[in-house]
Amino acid sequence: MRGPGARLCCVHRAGGLPVRDGRVPVPVLGSAQAPRPEPTRDPQHQVLGEDALPQHRGDPSGRYRLCPEPTGEAVRELLQRLRALQSERVETYRLFEEGHRAYLSSAPHYDFPRYRQLVHEVTVAFSGISREVLGIAGRLRDELGRPELAQHLARLQEREQEKLQLVGAGLGGLPGAVLGLIKTIEAISEILQDLKYDSEEVE
Repeated sequence: MRGPGARLCCVHRAGGLPVRDGRVPVPVLGSAQAPRPEPTRDPQHQVLGEDALPQHRGDPSGRYRLCPEPTGEAVRELLQRLRALQSERVETYRLFEEGHRAYLSSAPHYDFPRYRQLVHEVTVAFSGISREVLGIAGRLRDELGRPELAQHLARLQEREQEKLQLVGAGLGGLPGAVLGLIKTIEAISEILQDLKYDSEEVE
């Protein structure tokens, strides 16, 4: 029984929605009253999070997750670059020897400033080559899992340093430098052969 002024408020269900005072509320698209159905998921389908994807070496921020290059392809490219660097070394030696002969032929008025500039340029060139070779060795060892190839490059770099010193000593007329240079060149050839043998699968 209701008193004067009392309002009848009955709540029942009509199609799953509450009915108040005889009025059925109409759901608004995007409102809280319009529940969205849960998407069905295949229990066998695993959704990987962003952190589970491999990170590409060219994307340090991790914003774009891409698959890394195949290891064999990366090793092959590094070895191709190494061969190019060795060719640059040979050319630099040739220019150095030609410049040294030109310097000696300028006697008795030696053009020392020009020769000094040549020595500086050769030093810079060899330094850049050595730095890049060591960088290749580091990538082979740390990124690509080829420590045996990196070891060959380390030995190669040591012998190349020795060769450079012997070339300078030989041009300076130091006795025994030529014989030592021949042995060092033979050792470099053996290292390059070992490197080629151990990397045949990617060539």
